[in-house]
Amino acid sequence: MGMMIDGVWTQEQPGRNKDGKFVRRPSVFRDRVTADGSSGFKAEAGRYHLYVCYACPWAHRTMIFRALKGLEDVISLSPVDPVQNDEGWEFSAAYPDPLFGFERMHQLYSKVDAKYTGKITVPVLWDKQTESIVNNESSEIIRMLNSEFNALARNPELDLYPADLRDEIERVNDPVYTKVNNGVYRTGFASTQEAYEEAFDSLFGALDDLEETLSRQRYLAGDRITEADWRLFPTLLRFDPVYVGHFKCNKKRIVDYPNLWSYIRAMYQTPGIAETVHMDHIKDHYYKSHPHINPTGIVPRGPEIDFAAPHDRDEKFGGTNDRNHAA
Repeated sequence: MGMMIDGVWTQEQPGRNKDGKFVRRPSVFRDRVTADGSSGFKAEAGRYHLYVCYACPWAHRTMIFRALKGLEDVISLSPVDPVQNDEGWEFSAAYPDPLFGFERMHQLYSKVDAKYTGKITVPVLWDKQTESIVNNESSEIIRMLNSEFNALARNPELDLYPADLRDEIERVNDPVYTKVNNGVYRTGFASTQEAYEEAFDSLFGALDDLEETLSRQRYLAGDRITEADWRLFPTLLRFDPVYVGHFKCNKKRIVDYPNLWSYIRAMYQTPGIAETVHMDHIKDHYYKSHPHINPTGIVPRGPEIDFAAPHDRDEKFGGTNDRNHAA
C-alpha cells in the first residue's frame, strides 16, 4: 500500500507517527448532495455512483444506508477487488470499473485532481454529471443518503438521524469511532508494543462499556435504531472473523459478550442487511492485503459464526420496535 503525492503513486506509507501509533488521515473530498441542489449537487436518480469495497467497514456503512433507505435504483454501486496490492485498490476482471474502465482507483482520483496528494480510499460518492468526486467520507455520505434522497427513496420515512436523538447519537459516535471503529486499526497497525497495548486497552474498555449499555437498552441511543448502531455494526461484524486474530484484538470475542452478540445478530437479521455482507471479501482483503502482518497470505477457514441464529433482543426489550426499521 502507498499513497498519491502530487498526482503520482508512491510507496510512502501514511498512517504512523514516531511513537508507532496508527494515525488516520482525514478525507479530502467533502462536498454534499442536497435535495434542492443548493450545494451544486442535486439529489437526482441515476446521477450518482458509489464506489465501494465489500470488505471495507467504512464503505459498508454506505451500502447499509443505501439498502435501508431503498436507494438501489437511484444510486448505482460497484465494488473494487477485495485484495489491495502495491498500488492500492484495484479493479479486476471480476470487479471492473463500470464508468471508465480504469484499472486502479487512484486513476479516478487523478481524473478529478491531477496533483492529488493523499490516500486512495473507499467509499467514493461519484457524480456522473460533473465527473467529480462529491465526497469520500463515509460518515457524511450516510447522512446524505439518510435525508437528501427522500423524494426518490423507497423508504423515505426511515430517519436514522432523528432530530430528537442527535445529541445522544453524537455523544455515542465519538467514542465508538475513536476507540472501536478506528480502535481496531490502531491496535492492528501499531508498530510498537506500547502503542499496541494502549490501543488494545482502549478498545476493550469501550467494548465493555457498550456491553453494559446494551444490557439495559435495546440500541445505543435508546429504544430506536439509529445511525450510531449502523456505524458500529460493520466493526462488530468483522471482529471475530478478522480482528481477533489478524489485528491481535484477542482479549475477548464478540460472541463472549452476551448483549453485543445478541445485538449484532438482531441487526444482521434486519431486512436487506445480510445482502450487504460479503464475508469472503472481508477475509480475503484483510488476510491477503497486509503482508507486514500476515506474510503468507493464508486465509483462515474459521471461525464458524451464525449471524442468523435466534437472538433475545425482542424478548428482553418487549418486542420489536419498527419505528426506525426499513419496511
